[in-house]
Amino acid sequence: MAGTSADSKRRLEHKRLGRGIELATLAEELKASDVGLEFLTGELQGSHDPSGIVFTVLAALSGMEREYIRDRTLEGHESARKRGRTIGGAGVTDDDMLSMALHLREQEMSLRDIAKRLVITKGAKKGRHPSPATVLRMLRGHDEQAATATRRAQLLVTSP
Repeated sequence: MAGTSADSKRRLEHKRLGRGIELATLAEELKASDVGLEFLTGELQGSHDPSGIVFTVLAALSGMEREYIRDRTLEGHESARKRGRTIGGAGVTDDDMLSMALHLREQEMSLRDIAKRLVITKGAKKGRHPSPATVLRMLRGHDEQAATATRRAQLLVTSP
């Protein structure tokens, strides 16, 4: 491996290698940039050539592990749903918050600005502001329910 400066090595946890990235492309980029691969812990501890067999085997194992984790997570979600459990944290929105968010949206405020004006009134996050993502989900859920109600009303009117 050429060079040992801090610029020529990238330190990774091998179990994280390949999650969410295309490993073949990464290997080519590392090799072209003369960047080495060094594992600080585990059975593979030491420096490795990113285009070598170790990297290729890790790529295959990472892909398999990623799929395994995804499958187990989806199975867990399905099992929880069957038992009547909800996935995720406790809800922080309520009807009053939705009403205020709708009013602020009518004034063409951004999601960030709307979130800054809203306050969570219950639970562990009481007194804090919801995230813009929470505001988006709340408004989107409202819009979807309104659209469904409108479609149902139209079906009732057009039915003989």
